[in-house]
Amino acid sequence: MLPAFGWHAVLTQWQFAPVVTVAVSVAAAGYLWGAWRVARRHPARPWPWWRTALFLGGLAVVVLATQSGIGAYDDVLAWDHMVQHLLLLMVAPPLLVAGQPVTLLLHASRNPLHTWAKRAVRSRTAAFLTWPPFGLAAYCATIVGTHLTVLSRLILQNQTLHNAEHVLYLIVGYLFFLPLLGHEPIKWRVSYPIRLLVLALAMPVDTFTGLVLGYAGRGDVVPTGPRPPGAPAPVQDLHWAGAIMWIGGDAIMLVFIMVALWMWAKDDQASLGGWLEAARRSNFEELVAGQARTAVPVPGNPRGPEAPGQSEPAAAGQGAIDDDEHLAAYNAYLPRLDAAAPDASRRRP
Repeated sequence: MLPAFGWHAVLTQWQFAPVVTVAVSVAAAGYLWGAWRVARRHPARPWPWWRTALFLGGLAVVVLATQSGIGAYDDVLAWDHMVQHLLLLMVAPPLLVAGQPVTLLLHASRNPLHTWAKRAVRSRTAAFLTWPPFGLAAYCATIVGTHLTVLSRLILQNQTLHNAEHVLYLIVGYLFFLPLLGHEPIKWRVSYPIRLLVLALAMPVDTFTGLVLGYAGRGDVVPTGPRPPGAPAPVQDLHWAGAIMWIGGDAIMLVFIMVALWMWAKDDQASLGGWLEAARRSNFEELVAGQARTAVPVPGNPRGPEAPGQSEPAAAGQGAIDDDEHLAAYNAYLPRLDAAAPDASRRRP
């Protein structure tokens, strides 16, 4: 029998899962190798350290959910089992998405791996799997199917199915959050209103599942092994699990909605800054290019305004308004302003 569940048990009741340990170690080593490779090939622009931290944080959440006390008690406490589900479905995948492992692979790899990765990302299979409606449907089906159907009983009674459930949560969570919170080079570029809509549509599924579990009776309790000291009664345990799914799941999804709003505001500021810069450069180009075409002869320039040496460079510099030709034309325009000022003062009564 396991001891009473608590923070001490979470930190001390660790169980070794070889498959999880190997998978996490390989993923972490591959990611760190990619970051090192990018830093070596592009010293001026290394891979962002914070993306590395987020990706490794996602792997750490996987280890915490499966090998710490949370994983040790998931067969005997329904509410702890639900905490594990939220970690694997709604916490670890977004962190892995934020790490952008696909982009890192494309930057760090060479042929033939680079070509294979590009083809895989651009394939029809990848386009379908990362399609937001598919991700939403898979998320809803996974939540309902693993909690409100007979599959939930089979998972608790079969360790192989239980481990497969963990893998399913990671894959579905990654595919769901990838087009909504990620910046990987996939086919879909989802607008921010649609991102918010998809996240909002996922919330009622968590609420519905939590409410169903919250009103479950004795017939819905799945028999498990010996319960640890201080554990709630089986029905109350199931009610707590429903409350965690309802309140915890909706709270986490609300956080992601706020993250999407922040990303939207950040992109709008960048777009506004780019638009203002484009407008400034366009106005400056029109002013300088127009004055270069109509400029009068400047002292020391015997060729005049229509000399080929002046008109052709002005036309060639339309794409780069801060080049020498435009600056020379602008400097030629300044003496005209100085000459026009005394004439205007003499015409005044």
